Amino acid sequence: MTIAFVFPGQGAQTIGMGKALAEAYPVAKAVFDEVDAALGEALSQLIWEGDIETLTLTQNAQPALMATSLAAMRALEAEGVSIDKAAFVAGHSLGEYSALAAAGAISVADTARLLRTRGQAMQSAVPVGEGAMAAILGLDLEAVRAVAEEAAQGEVCQAANDNDPTQVVVSGAKAAVERAAEIAKEKGAKRAVMLPVSAPFHCALMQPAADVMAEALADVAITSPAVPLIANVRADAVTDPDEIRKLLVEQVTGSVRWRESVQSMAAKGVTEFWEIGAGKALSGMIRKIDRNLTSRQVGTAEDVAAITAG
Repeated sequence: MTIAFVFPGQGAQTIGMGKALAEAYPVAKAVFDEVDAALGEALSQLIWEGDIETLTLTQNAQPALMATSLAAMRALEAEGVSIDKAAFVAGHSLGEYSALAAAGAISVADTARLLRTRGQAMQSAVPVGEGAMAAILGLDLEAVRAVAEEAAQGEVCQAANDNDPTQVVVSGAKAAVERAAEIAKEKGAKRAVMLPVSAPFHCALMQPAADVMAEALADVAITSPAVPLIANVRADAVTDPDEIRKLLVEQVTGSVRWRESVQSMAAKGVTEFWEIGAGKALSGMIRKIDRNLTSRQVGTAEDVAAITAG
């Protein structure tokens, strides 16, 4: 059995996530303390006792989800399961930063600051209300690319997340994305769902945010990860720090090639995926990508106990 550790992206956040881990494992609590110190605020208090609307703000959700993932990783390590149990790490969008922190390529403090910057930059790149995203269900990537091209009409409209064979997300100007949703239904999509997001992520409209991240990443120490990263925009393994830096910038405007990333890991021998952190969205996608792959969640103290007992 060959295992990959995968890390969730935005949308997995819930109030209270990681609290039981922090109570059960001092090393997990230390992650939240380190993130609070790096950001100069009590983000952990918002995560555990705040309101979901504030937590869901991009600038909060991104470091919060990373903190929860790293707390789960530290709990695993405390039980004797180290990062080299995995053949690869990967993450969905912001989860790529969690993966790199888990693999020791970027410090937790630097990762928290980068994600705060990334969240703020992505939010401010496009005025609220001018961009949108929609999940197209029941059409494959090529069909959705054709829909996006037809819907653009001079505006930005791109396939942003290739999540699994049944779900591709489009992103861009609000009117263009709304057109894409209608065209997709005409082309046979089962559903086209406008997403409750505050900005059009992973499309050309995010270029201002990519520029901010290029500057931010230039000042951060990145080392080779302990295990190779399967990068979002390449759907293949990378270990070189300069290449990782470059791909993290490209990721802001580039597509999240999740379906291909999972297929790439499976082709390299991975048979089991551990979803480290909040939720189980990635596990659901993995099942749809390849029914022969297994997955398990590692987001609670009970999950850690179940894995280390078995």
